[in-house]
Amino acid sequence: MNSQILPISNPSSSLAIPTGAAATMFLRSQDDLSATRLLISPQFDDDKPTEVKPFLPRSSSFTTTTTTAVAGSSPNFYQKRRRRTASDNSLSFFSGNGGGGTGRGQAFREGFGCGESITRLCSDLLRYLGVGYRWMKRFLGLGCYAFLLFPGFVQVGFHYFYSSQVRRGIVYGDQPRNSCAGLICTYLKIVMARPVVTFVTGGAWIIGYKAWGSLLGQQLSDRDIIVACIDYRNFPQGTMSDMVKDASQGISFVCNHIAEYGGDPNRIYLMGQSAGAHIAACALLDQAIKESGEGESTSWSVSQINAYFGLSGGYNLLNLVDYFHSRGLYRSIFLSIMEGEQSLPRFSPEVMVQDPNIRNAVSLLPPIVLFHGTGDYSIPSDASKNFADTLQRLGVKAESVLYEGRTHTDLFLQDPMRGGKDQLFEDLVGYIHAGDAEALAKDASAPPRKRLVPEFMLKLARAVSPF
Repeated sequence: MNSQILPISNPSSSLAIPTGAAATMFLRSQDDLSATRLLISPQFDDDKPTEVKPFLPRSSSFTTTTTTAVAGSSPNFYQKRRRRTASDNSLSFFSGNGGGGTGRGQAFREGFGCGESITRLCSDLLRYLGVGYRWMKRFLGLGCYAFLLFPGFVQVGFHYFYSSQVRRGIVYGDQPRNSCAGLICTYLKIVMARPVVTFVTGGAWIIGYKAWGSLLGQQLSDRDIIVACIDYRNFPQGTMSDMVKDASQGISFVCNHIAEYGGDPNRIYLMGQSAGAHIAACALLDQAIKESGEGESTSWSVSQINAYFGLSGGYNLLNLVDYFHSRGLYRSIFLSIMEGEQSLPRFSPEVMVQDPNIRNAVSLLPPIVLFHGTGDYSIPSDASKNFADTLQRLGVKAESVLYEGRTHTDLFLQDPMRGGKDQLFEDLVGYIHAGDAEALAKDASAPPRKRLVPEFMLKLARAVSPF
């Protein structure tokens, strides 16, 4: 079964030079591709950082450079013009490409823009972290790790940028990087809508990007599951409140529009990996609190989420801040991301659910399944186990699924690239297809997945991984 990826980009941001952009992913049927809008505008903040003592200021202006270029123009003149131009170009592009795929030249330009965006992220990160011995060592390890997995990255990247089944740059909000990319189930007549996984990627709250979920999305779409990968502002473009807001807006878009892409609005699942698992959990709990309050207006409901899947996430920041510091995510940086030490409890779902004042909100939470490897030294597996135990005591249907000896990257990268049978993948698909006898029978007879990277390179990558 072939698959597709949809990204979503911010209509209100510039299409040329970065200030901050976002993305999400959707899987959808080939029959619906003509309705999809493709906007390309990954943007990142070029502003110089301010002094860090001890907290960094929240991300600064995203709107001061272009909106006053013409005297007498309204502040939104250029934003509206960019939105019209992007929409017109997207529509004409699809009408001229009957199959709905992007041309190779267009894909090349997107790939170049993606590389430029990642380079800017790394540059911002280095400016804030400095270039001490520990970070030099980690970046060297990261370079070796990426080199060893390069054969797999090339295959996944080629599919992401060149497959007609992939949609990048679907706009879900009006902030920088409010966009999605998605894998689409192709060659399926929309006789029956497909289950949907809304995925929030990881990246230590600093280097998250929608494309990080393309491997998982490609493989899930082979099982007739639509995947929407939500992008969000990273630090220093935004702090934790911005990330949670972006994720919530992306979830809202999926809940309200996924039927347009062949998804079943009654079978939507929320998933996050690493930092993305933390952000998604915060967004879910925040939404439950809003729904349990008086007079709160909401654009989506917790009841629309069938289950939440957390992969290698951390849910109690009070227990993790010192651990992260020892691993190289320095305390001053981490507290800047989380908006100060006083905000750690607010962004710790495990702590928040124990607040008796929000007991009604906790009762609204969907079933929660937390996956974690016991060999994870980036975020210890106790983070998932303790959160699941806390939720169970409060009456929430929750469980932790631990994989013996698996590391932070084993579950998400090395194991999927190894091909064959992947226990986490099979468990995840089993939860999504539970109760669907036809889908389960098809899963049982599915051919083994192909290997993307030789075994010796996977073992070396595991040894040098800085995660």
